[in-house]
Order: sequence, then C-alpha cells, then structure tokens
Amino acid sequence: MSIAEIKKSCEQRMLKSLESLRADLVKVRTGRAHAGLLDHVMVDYYGSPMPVNQVANVNLVDARTISVQPWEKKMVQVVEKAIRESDLGLNPMTQGDVIRVPMPALTEERRRDLVKVIKHEGEATKVAVRNLRRDANQQLKDLVKAKEASEDDERRAQEDIQKITDRFIADVDKTIAQKESEIMAV
Repeated sequence: MSIAEIKKSCEQRMLKSLESLRADLVKVRTGRAHAGLLDHVMVDYYGSPMPVNQVANVNLVDARTISVQPWEKKMVQVVEKAIRESDLGLNPMTQGDVIRVPMPALTEERRRDLVKVIKHEGEATKVAVRNLRRDANQQLKDLVKAKEASEDDERRAQEDIQKITDRFIADVDKTIAQKESEIMAV
C-alpha cells in the first residue's frame, strides 16, 4: 500500500465515522417531527422484523405530527404497538387505518439530557477518528520498516494525516454544536 492510498483510505474511513454520527443524531428527537424518526422502529411482519417504513407510508402531517398508514389493514394494530413500545417515548393514536404520532414538547431537563447524549456521541466519534489516525500512522511506520518509503515521506504524510484528522474533528464539533442549538431552541 502506498502513502497516497493510506491517506485516501484514512480519509474515507473518517468520513464514514462522521456520516455515522450524523445518522445517529437524526434519531435524536428535537420536538419537531420528521419521517426518519421511525426508521429504526421494527414491526413484526408475519414473523420477521421489518422497519416501519417498509410496511407503511410514513408522512408528516405538520411540524409536530407524523402519520403512518400501513399498507395492510391488519398491520395497523401491530405498527401502533411497535411505535408505542419503541424507546422514543411516543404515544400513537389510531384513526381508522391511519396512525397519528404527535410529538410531545420537550422539557428543559429532557433537553439537557439529550445534549449530554449527543456530546457523548460526538466524543465517541472523535475517538474513532483518532483511532483511524493512529492506524494510518502505524501503516506509514510499517512502510518505512519495509523500506518502501523514506522517513521524510513518512513525516510529511503524518502531517497530512494530522491535518485531515483536525478537519474531521472540527466537523464533528460543528455538527454537535448545530444539533445542540437545535435541541435547546424552544
């Protein structure tokens, strides 16, 4: 593996860590409804677990209400039960064959708890990015040992990898700050 390949691989893996953080933050509730909130809720569909969005249409009615319309009438109760029993703390209501999921307003204490959760997620992502930097630096050292690169090339590459790491750490901080301001906005 060449120095350029190591840098490219490291950057791609750091990007995946950042994208994973963003995907996790989407699931953190801010008081506003969004269709992606129910993506990880699993429904028992004829004996096999399926995400809600694969057995029903999930739409926004307004800023605080999600409507879920199962494709089969007999799935209405199953979907409602799955949403109620999820870890989201939601209380769905059935109206015929449509399930309405109102988003309760967040209390100040709950907002602070959510901020702690997202900051913890951000720190975990930073640790992952730093671990990727360490792995890339180790690969560079291995190249020098194998006499495939000079020590000067290694040092320059380590500086480049540090710049990439700093950029991703700053992106993580910015993402966390945006989500924090979103959660704390009343």
